[in-house]
Amino acid sequence: MTGAPGAEPVPRTDRYSERDHDRFALVPAAYVYFRREGQVLLQLRQGTGYRDGFWACAAAGHVEEGESVIDTAVREAREELGVVVAAEDVRPLTVLHRGEPRGPAIEQRVDFMFEVTRWTGTPSIQEPHKAADLAWFPFVALPEPVVPHELAVLRAVHDAGRHGAEVPRVLTFGF
Repeated sequence: MTGAPGAEPVPRTDRYSERDHDRFALVPAAYVYFRREGQVLLQLRQGTGYRDGFWACAAAGHVEEGESVIDTAVREAREELGVVVAAEDVRPLTVLHRGEPRGPAIEQRVDFMFEVTRWTGTPSIQEPHKAADLAWFPFVALPEPVVPHELAVLRAVHDAGRHGAEVPRVLTFGF
């Protein structure tokens, strides 16, 4: 307990009130964009219950308990594509803070977008019940449809590359 001399002690805690957790549900995820020579590797979603029939990042997933976002990126690359990515090769692209348009206001997501240009192995579909196809696409000729929040990131990457600029460090979507 701390406080001014002579004042009532102020209780200290290293935890937020459990009531704070009733207000928001924040879901962190890691997305790993595999890139080569102006192209990006995308998967066609199927059987997931979210945006099936849309093209999406080839390796992505939620952060699991006790796992860092970098560990998540490395794990997802292995699980979804069967490749090995070294943690030091996982490079930050941007952070996307998003809400689902017309969804619950209290559900928010933070997506850590990474890129890799080095890996060991040949990317291939490891979860055929979740991905119908896997293909490389030039940034100037992305397939349709692409998951909307991911399309916003891919456009930012393309635009930055065209103009010699950096991708914004933080993007927002759906607010």
